[in-house]
Amino acid sequence: MYQANGRKAEEFINHEEILETLAYGEKNKDNRTLVDEILAKARLRKGLSHREAMVLLDCTIPEKVQEIYQLAEQVKKDFYGNRIVMFAPLYLSNYCVNGCLYCPYHMSNKHIARKKLTQKDIRAEVTALQDMGHKRLAIEAGEDPVNNPIEYILESIQTIYNIKHKNGAIRRVNVNIAATTIENYKKLKDAGIGTYILFQETYHKESYEKLHPTGPKHDYAYHTEAMDRAMDAGIDDVGIGVLFGLEMYRYEFAGLLMHAEHLESVHGVGPHTISVPRVRKAEDINPEDFDNGIDDDTFAKIVACIRISVPYTGMIISTRESQACRERLLHLGVSQISGGSKTSVGGYAVPEASDENSSQFDVNDNRTLDEVVHWLIQQGYIPSFCTACYREGRTGDRFMSLCKSGQIQNCCHPNALMTLQEYLEDYASPATKEMGEALIAKEILKVPKEKVREIALKNIDLIKKGQRDFRF
Repeated sequence: MYQANGRKAEEFINHEEILETLAYGEKNKDNRTLVDEILAKARLRKGLSHREAMVLLDCTIPEKVQEIYQLAEQVKKDFYGNRIVMFAPLYLSNYCVNGCLYCPYHMSNKHIARKKLTQKDIRAEVTALQDMGHKRLAIEAGEDPVNNPIEYILESIQTIYNIKHKNGAIRRVNVNIAATTIENYKKLKDAGIGTYILFQETYHKESYEKLHPTGPKHDYAYHTEAMDRAMDAGIDDVGIGVLFGLEMYRYEFAGLLMHAEHLESVHGVGPHTISVPRVRKAEDINPEDFDNGIDDDTFAKIVACIRISVPYTGMIISTRESQACRERLLHLGVSQISGGSKTSVGGYAVPEASDENSSQFDVNDNRTLDEVVHWLIQQGYIPSFCTACYREGRTGDRFMSLCKSGQIQNCCHPNALMTLQEYLEDYASPATKEMGEALIAKEILKVPKEKVREIALKNIDLIKKGQRDFRF
């Protein structure tokens, strides 16, 4: 029986409920009256249920599909403005005991170069990332209790936070590691992590078990209930996602929204972020082996429907996607992207040799961080390196209340501009700096409160004179 507030995986990700949702969407995809009612509800910016969202995803009425896209872009602007948060992944280790069929880190892969960063290696990698201008990292590691125990992850987090190079500093470390215990989640909380991220990969239990034939990740319930354990341990910013291409996209879409509803129902706050990666080519992995791949148009519609269904969440697109695809999705709801990314273990400080491939997937957007920042500014977006909410304790329901109330323009907007000014002073190319300062001069006028605007202008001037790390 489906229970959004249930604590067991089969209750809040209920197979029968998903099948009924898929049938409901198919039945009503051309129901203009119902589609209009759902769109009217979506315009209230309060979100949609998974069934309502499925109707919009399945809708085939051309003018209504355009309304969905237009509304998604407006909802993104209403909640997040034109800010795009920047981050980079940092792969610590690709040792793994699981047998995931879609991931090159699977235990039986004898072709991939196995690597693990020492703390000295991490210092070199983080220094290189700081020299690029990054302030926010997402650390990644395979599941291996011998090579990658929780103690290694905790030591690595401490190392990252302690590195201060020139004007650089990593101010937020998000963590993407395997499902673990409440005790270990408490340790991660105490270590000062930002968001705990874990992709479900697929919500279809039978497919999940086939795709994870060996290793601890085979346990569907333990993996699916991980976010509950993390939030019970005090981590109130969590990020969910699926790997599109493993299972039918409509099933995954329904499961993803049901998971968000569950977290909101049980913990009072939904996912801080939702990621929507697609299966990509990697060492020993051919995307054509998975027959549920989605084209760019379907992908765009999924992103748009998630944005209007979960309006408060941050949406992440990585360098898995091409520049053209990322540009399209920025208009439809994406609010966080990576730049200058390496998906190998190491590679920021010293480029990886061609015969030592340790990448988790092939990167499709190979531009430098400065090129990505330049491109965003050209598009009228504010590349944001802000981590203020995390550092000021505005996480979980405190961040969500700020986001839902619309006050984000008096907080996140000036913070984004100040951190962009830091980037322009310390790392930008001359062309990027010129464009960026013109953008800041224009965007600072959009800060609603005069007092906040005055303080932000003063701080920006101080940043130009050498001071750093101002925040509201």
